[in-house]
Amino acid sequence: MAKKTKRKLAHPTLPMQRQLNLRHEGTHFDLHAIFERLNERYFRGRLRGYKVMWGRRRRHRPKEYFIFGTIQEEERVIRINPLLDQPFVPLWFLRYVLYHEMLHSVVPDETASGGRRRVHTEEFNRREREFPSYRRARRWEDENLARFLR
Repeated sequence: MAKKTKRKLAHPTLPMQRQLNLRHEGTHFDLHAIFERLNERYFRGRLRGYKVMWGRRRRHRPKEYFIFGTIQEEERVIRINPLLDQPFVPLWFLRYVLYHEMLHSVVPDETASGGRRRVHTEEFNRREREFPSYRRARRWEDENLARFLR
């Protein structure tokens, strides 16, 4: 008898879809429009087939750390934390967060000693610093992080 393995569905069916916010339009920002502009300006339109969406809202906010965005390279999905869809968040900061996630798709990971995967490599950090609002965004992040934590 063949051993059954657990498999993740590439296209989840209901009710799981209801748990995910599969929308790019937020109350204040449209992630798809921001993605398209960044893709043309910084990636020459090479990032094709990506879905960019607001992540799902969590019941409890974290105490110590906050994840602004994630990328799932295999599925070509970028999720941005929905707490960034607020009027006090500057558009230029959201652009930086999205740019950061997009950069992961073009800068290869490295394997560090001990076999650990490094995603924020020297090359990644160099390219990230080239983003026009990089220093301003990092400063804003430091000054406003507490607003996202509980």
